[in-house]
Amino acid sequence: MVSMMKNSMHTALLSLLCFLLVVKGAQGQNLERISYNNPDLVSDLGVGLWAWPLPMDYDQDGDNDLLVSCRDVPFSGLYFFENKEGTAFPAFEPPVRIGDPIKDIQMSMVDGKPRFLKPGEELLGLTAMESKKLFDPGIFGELHEKIRFNQWKYVDYENDGDLDIIVGIQDGADYGWDNAFNEEGVWVNGPLHGLVYLLENEGGTYQMKGKIEAGGKPIDVYGAPSPNFDDYDNDGDLDIICGEFLDRFTWFENVGTRENPRYAEGKFLMKDGDTLKMDLEMIIPVSIDWDQDGDIDLVVGDEDGRVAFVENTGRKDMGMPVFEHPKYFRQKAADLKFGALVTPFSVDWDDDGDEDLICGNTAGHVGFIENLGGGENPIWKNPVLLTADDDIIRIQAGYNGSIQGPCEAKWGYTTLSVADWNHDGLKDVIANSIWGKIVWFENVGSRGKPQLTAAKDVRVDWEGTPPKPDWFWWTPEPKTLATQWRTTPTAIDWNEDGLMDLVMLDTEGYLSFYERKQEGGRTILNPGERIFYSVNGTYDRKNNKLNDENGPLQLSEALYGSSGRRKLAFGDWDGDGDIDMIANGINAVLWENVSTSEGKVYFEFKGDLSDEKLAGHTTSPTLVDWNKDGVLDLLLGAEDGFFYYLRNSH
Repeated sequence: MVSMMKNSMHTALLSLLCFLLVVKGAQGQNLERISYNNPDLVSDLGVGLWAWPLPMDYDQDGDNDLLVSCRDVPFSGLYFFENKEGTAFPAFEPPVRIGDPIKDIQMSMVDGKPRFLKPGEELLGLTAMESKKLFDPGIFGELHEKIRFNQWKYVDYENDGDLDIIVGIQDGADYGWDNAFNEEGVWVNGPLHGLVYLLENEGGTYQMKGKIEAGGKPIDVYGAPSPNFDDYDNDGDLDIICGEFLDRFTWFENVGTRENPRYAEGKFLMKDGDTLKMDLEMIIPVSIDWDQDGDIDLVVGDEDGRVAFVENTGRKDMGMPVFEHPKYFRQKAADLKFGALVTPFSVDWDDDGDEDLICGNTAGHVGFIENLGGGENPIWKNPVLLTADDDIIRIQAGYNGSIQGPCEAKWGYTTLSVADWNHDGLKDVIANSIWGKIVWFENVGSRGKPQLTAAKDVRVDWEGTPPKPDWFWWTPEPKTLATQWRTTPTAIDWNEDGLMDLVMLDTEGYLSFYERKQEGGRTILNPGERIFYSVNGTYDRKNNKLNDENGPLQLSEALYGSSGRRKLAFGDWDGDGDIDMIANGINAVLWENVSTSEGKVYFEFKGDLSDEKLAGHTTSPTLVDWNKDGVLDLLLGAEDGFFYYLRNSH
């Protein structure tokens, strides 16, 4: 183990240099990952989408470091965050990529040393990927139709001196995942299941012993069980703490003995009278005495790539161990990041003469990232969560706001633009989200000192009931705008008449022009018109190709959870005096504005702006001119929450 770790560290810098944080673009251009360029700054520790932490003393210097596996695009890898301060809550060194990511990897502490399992086998190293077969994992595929989490760990279950295996399984067959709300907004499919199995070591071979029970029935948490066996209450036996697909921890007390465990019905961990929760979801908890004070803590990965320390206080309340609220680790700032699936919009938010970023993300926040100067290589401050009426903006699905069901309750997927929506001289924020409801946050501050009020509905002068996508279970309020989820609402004076219009997808995924008009002394927003046409086919996002038919430009033809998801930016990309469109793709695709005739705007699909894949889910483009040469360049927010810059070759 020590030799493996030293060899990995020797190759780490070379691996990092090879990774370069730069990806090759088309025509010799580069997509460059953007740095904070702020050497004294400390930021949230983070990898890309979804952190699987492996807390351990990786460099054998007596303190705990952090490895994190991340299978995201493009921030894919196994990363080492070194603890040089020797404390329980250091500013970690920036991440060093030491190898490829490892799907479903779980760490078990055995005799004080880390051991690593993935389904059916033990890894003998983290980079060479040598392994030892333990048990055929195919049996779980026979037992469950739809496995997403398959988590294997060692534990001496009955204290007989050998290592048994615990397996955590998420089965999503009952859940089904998509479009299962009735007209009252009740999910009619089943829940996610999070089950825990025992494979008992009998003379060196493993035997399936079935599901572990608690309170007289099989353990079944809400998906993603991440089972951990440790003595959390310091009474000499092993309890269980499970995570879930959402944000809570369930404690199962061992009310038997160390040799003959028997588990009580699960209880959610509590703090200060409330259920202890992580900030986001898809949590991955790992047991370890992180602060080396003699009790067992949790180190927990979150969906947005952050990792938190959940400290065991050593106290008990009503017999239950008490843990502190999650405290997210920090690192020396390296690459600029704002959550996951970040959606930037470039604008001089504080009116100081340079371009800042206003961003959404999966958590449903709206963040301000201030540009401190630096020209083409801006110096950035840490993201600040914007507030409205003094409350942090956070749009979330809750139980029934996501077409993909209640397991997405903590996601918001904010995507936005910034413009003077009410024509009062101040910049407002116009936002869409997981709900598909278009809202705006009015700026009631002053120039250079923006201050937002609570969200208001964007109003459209509909005749009758507002339209909505067929699969929305809820009915929009009169005059409101409800359309496909997770797609950019672009506030822009498209027809240059001095009134702020809206360009975005309509309920069927067609790019539409919502025109602002003055009528009878009031300003109204007209229903969307399909004035945008394709001259060479409609783009099929799912298959990254053009369909044959021409006609009104339909950017999202899919239904239900696959609908929407289009991120758009508008500007004169090719310098010919008209407004082109950049849309998300594997990186970004260009739709060139080629003509306008009889009120119709014709776009020609020009394809990807790079050969490099930045998206598993999506990217989000915005146009910038950091070097102030009058040519618009591209900044992409990626799935991993980082930002990528492409100089315009025009």
